[in-house]
Amino acid sequence: MSKLDDLFAFLSIPSVSAVESHAADVDKCADFLVNKLTSIGFNAVKHKTDIHPIVVAHSPKVEGKPTVLIYGHYDVMPVDPLAEWESAPFTPTVRDGRIFARGASDDKGEIMAHILGVEAIIREQGSLPLNVIFLLEGEEERGSTSLYEFMRRPEAKQLLACDVIVVSDTGMAAPDIPSFSYGLKGLCCFELEVSGPAMDLHSGVFGGSVANPITTLCEMIATTHDANNHITVEGFYDGVSEIAEWERESWRRVPGMSDAELAQLTGVPELRTERGYTGAECVYARPTLELNGISGGYEGEGSKTVIPTHALAKMSCRLVPGQDPVAVMHKVKAHFEKVCPPSVRMKFTMQHSGEAYLCDPHSAYGKAAQQALEETFGNPPVLVREGGSIPIIAEISKVLGKDALFLGMDLPDARIHSPNENMRVEIFEKGITMAKNLLLRMSNI
Repeated sequence: MSKLDDLFAFLSIPSVSAVESHAADVDKCADFLVNKLTSIGFNAVKHKTDIHPIVVAHSPKVEGKPTVLIYGHYDVMPVDPLAEWESAPFTPTVRDGRIFARGASDDKGEIMAHILGVEAIIREQGSLPLNVIFLLEGEEERGSTSLYEFMRRPEAKQLLACDVIVVSDTGMAAPDIPSFSYGLKGLCCFELEVSGPAMDLHSGVFGGSVANPITTLCEMIATTHDANNHITVEGFYDGVSEIAEWERESWRRVPGMSDAELAQLTGVPELRTERGYTGAECVYARPTLELNGISGGYEGEGSKTVIPTHALAKMSCRLVPGQDPVAVMHKVKAHFEKVCPPSVRMKFTMQHSGEAYLCDPHSAYGKAAQQALEETFGNPPVLVREGGSIPIIAEISKVLGKDALFLGMDLPDARIHSPNENMRVEIFEKGITMAKNLLLRMSNI
């Protein structure tokens, strides 16, 4: 079986964790991982939860050597809009040197690269020179509910005891410029609903006399930012530290992250950053408050002239170290209560959240990781924080008392969470080599 055969078998399983009809597929994907890890000599166990399984696999014990915990998630995002895919999302296809499939970059490609890297060491040396634990969950794309519960079990600390945590669910700057990430943003999600009349009203008969919930909702959301794109929620920036000068200098050297390059990558005329910060600085180290979706009223073909009964906004914040996600949600709620006019009713619903994470990139394990990246890709890695969130990582690090290091393989054009998600074949193959180099270097610490 070739390297791509293993990956393609993994990618072909539609393990969409957020969709109930795919629950059996998520379970099948966990079984696939158990079988693969067992086949290379690991003791792999599928732990049942109330939602989707967690796979924990241990290599044979090597006394006196470090233990590396490799985290990943085998669930994937929904594929909508399906019509925008150039090939079926769960039929892996290679075009122009890229593997196209849902999960190719987020996060199945990275997981399989680590598994095949481990397998290569065993094949070449007969055994691993250190201890490896795989912790693979099936709910990251829906908030890691079961893994949070799993980490609270009394046996979790002993079962997952390690010296360092390795995560490959982040990005890299360019095909030949690896990234070593030492931080993740936190996250909190919530919904804001504004309701008005008891039924849809004729916009001519009642227009001008009854508040329109959609209009009011938009007005309320517009109060969250000022003309400098600074968030106006009282206390929102409490605990936020300024960016260190060495970080600013490092980020100026990241390929593809200048303001002009970011605008070109995203297809916008120009960036709109928080005043006083570059696009890279906003992505890596400034908190945000974003509107993710809005609905209300008639959305079908043609026109229907009504004042709707309600309007709904889905919103989220990306947070930085020093911010408490639950406290931030309470502050946002208080802001909306303050600006909500008496002509409508509002409902604020708090959803899942997770803390930001930051570690020391200059530790012994951090240096080994950077050396492995340079050995693999031929260039020293850039040191960055991630704009995205893996909320469970802060919890795992806290419970185990160990640093998490992020060695990403997602390129900026990998289209994660979007149609035509992809990973370059070259990057996948180098990922296998990187996984080998990483473990061999860490075995000497």
